[in-house]
Formats: sequence, structure tokens, C-alpha cells
Amino acid sequence: MPLPSLKEQFAALIAAPSVSCTQPSLDQSNRPVIDLLAGWLDDLGFACEIQQVTPGKFNLLATRGSGPGGLVLAGHSDTVPFDEQLWRTDPLKLTEQDGRWIGLGSCDMKGFFALVIEAVQPLLAHDFKQPLLILATCDEESSMSGARALAEAGQPLGRAAVIGEPTGLRPIRMHKGILMDRIDILGRSGHSSDPSLGHSALEAMHAVMGELMGLRQQWQNTYSNPQFSVPTPTMNFGCIHGGDNPNRICGQCSLEFDLRPLPGMDVEQLRAAIGAKLRPLAERHEVKIDYAPLFPEVPPFEQAADTELVRLAERLTGHAAEAVAFGTEAPYLQQLGCETIVLGPGDIRCAHQPGEYLDMSLLDPTVRLLRELIRHYCLH
Repeated sequence: MPLPSLKEQFAALIAAPSVSCTQPSLDQSNRPVIDLLAGWLDDLGFACEIQQVTPGKFNLLATRGSGPGGLVLAGHSDTVPFDEQLWRTDPLKLTEQDGRWIGLGSCDMKGFFALVIEAVQPLLAHDFKQPLLILATCDEESSMSGARALAEAGQPLGRAAVIGEPTGLRPIRMHKGILMDRIDILGRSGHSSDPSLGHSALEAMHAVMGELMGLRQQWQNTYSNPQFSVPTPTMNFGCIHGGDNPNRICGQCSLEFDLRPLPGMDVEQLRAAIGAKLRPLAERHEVKIDYAPLFPEVPPFEQAADTELVRLAERLTGHAAEAVAFGTEAPYLQQLGCETIVLGPGDIRCAHQPGEYLDMSLLDPTVRLLRELIRHYCLH
């Protein structure tokens, strides 16, 4: 049975729902996408290994050729949730309109796998001197558990890895890290007419936020990288909850915040610095302060500018490697010994939006670029 065309593959991938979400009511298995890819790649002669990461969540590693080097073409098989009423087209159906392929995951980033398959087909008649590995992960849009599981397993992959996130076909060699943490303060409630009757969690949190803002300023004074559009680390206080009535001393208060460190900033040292500020505040305000991550962090990522992969990508695309603010699975592939960049079609500004699309003018350039990367790392 002949392989479906590029457009048919695109349509089938978009039609296979694979929402990844921290809310269980919205979360879905990615197995339908993994099975589609494994079926097509098996027909092309790839050895396909499907790895269960957690119940209902799977990674796919498809390999052609063998040896210690080679190329990894990687992406995630999941999408974010979607608001169907805000879409003008069916989000799970490929729609061609105004020179665009529209659908959930067209840009971020299930469509990338169809372009990889299109790129590799004419090369399959050649002898692969080094392996080509096609990697599809689960849960990138929530916990990154698929990439984390690979990094923890420690099995070496290839010499170079290209993650096909939407970068407008411009190579990316750096991005910030992502920490999402929470601070819970337990004080003691009491009647507001006499402050000595309790210990205010809200006043303690006011002091905590002051210390955090001081650390933020200190880090912004110390660390800067002009390659980023926002050149310093950022800290955002995202939500706060506390107390229940004006005439009660606040007994409990919670803060959730997001910290985006630059490459070169050590995540453990940042958290240790925050912890060191909290301990004396707990004593002074006579409250209990609990500080913990909401999710495991995504480390900052940097691939050295003078590496073979960065220079090759710059030559093939005609663009100098850049930095982006969004996080990816790049640090985990780097941990497995791969020179790593982020490079794919599409525009990050339309990702996670109703009407997500991939401009059809990028289809052929992406296929040509992927073909050149495969030739360089696997055939020469």
C-alpha cells in the first residue's frame, strides 16, 4: 500500500487528537499520533521503538542505519488544548486557505513529522553510513515528561539533533529556562482588633515579595545577554491567594511565580538563594513558609556558536543563529550528548492560537533543508 501524500499525512496527524494538559479532564493520550508515525516509518524500513512514559503517553524512536553518530530529527506529538468556538475552521481538520494549511498542530508541531518523511523518502535508496533517528515525544506542552524520560534513561542518540519547533527556518541555539514555583505561608488567624492574637500570612508574604523583587533586581544587574529580546532574567508574580475576611488576621497565603533564567545561570543556585531569603522571614513573622516547584524546571539552553551543527545550519539557512524566549526540549537532548539546535517552519506567534497555520511557501524550503541535513550527517 503506497504511503499517503505529504498533505494526506498532514491531515491525518491533525485529525488524531493528542492534547496534553495539566488538567486531567482535557488531557489525552498521544498514542494515535505515535501509531500513525510508526506505521508510515515502518513501511519505509525504519526500526520503530515505542516507549511508554506514563499510562497513555508514549515516545517513538524510529531508526534507519546504525553507528555511533548520525542525526536526530525531533519533535513533540502533543498539542495544547483548544477553544473550538474561537476557531473559524475545524481545528482537527486540515483546511487549505489563502496559501496556508490550517489546523491544530500544523505549526506547533505535528506537521514537522510529515515534512521529515517527505525529505527522507528519495534518500532511502542510498546507504546510510550513519543513522537517522526520528524522535516523537509526549507531553512537551505540559510536563516535558517524554524528553525527561529519555534524558534520565541516558541512552545516547546521535551526534546532532534538530528540533523542528516553529522558528521561521531560522536556527536557534539559545533559550531561557523556565521555573514555575509556589510559596505557601501558614500563619495564625485571629480577631483583627488585636494584632497580637495571630500571625499574618499576608504581611509575611508582603515581606517575601519584597525579598524576591530584591533578588530579581540583583540577578538583572548581574546577568544580561543582548542576543535575547528581553536581555535579562525575568520573574513574574502570576497569582496570589490569601485570607477570607477583612476582620480576620490572614492565616494562609499562597504565591505562584515564574522565573526565566538565562543560559549560564544555575537553577539549583537560584532556588537556594530564594530559600536563604525565606528562612529568616519565617522566624521574624512567626509563620511556616513552604517553598517548592509547581513543575520540574526546564533548564536554560545554549549550544556553542562554533559547533559543527550551528555553522552548518547557518550556512544552509543563510541566517545567523539566534536566541528565543520560549522553552523547548533542547536541554534534554543536549544532556544525551547531541549538538542541538531548534529549527523548523512556522511562526511561534500563531502557535497556541485559534487558526494555527503553516504557510505553504515554507513546505518546499523545509523539505530541502532537512534533506541537506540528512545528507550531511547520514550519507557522507
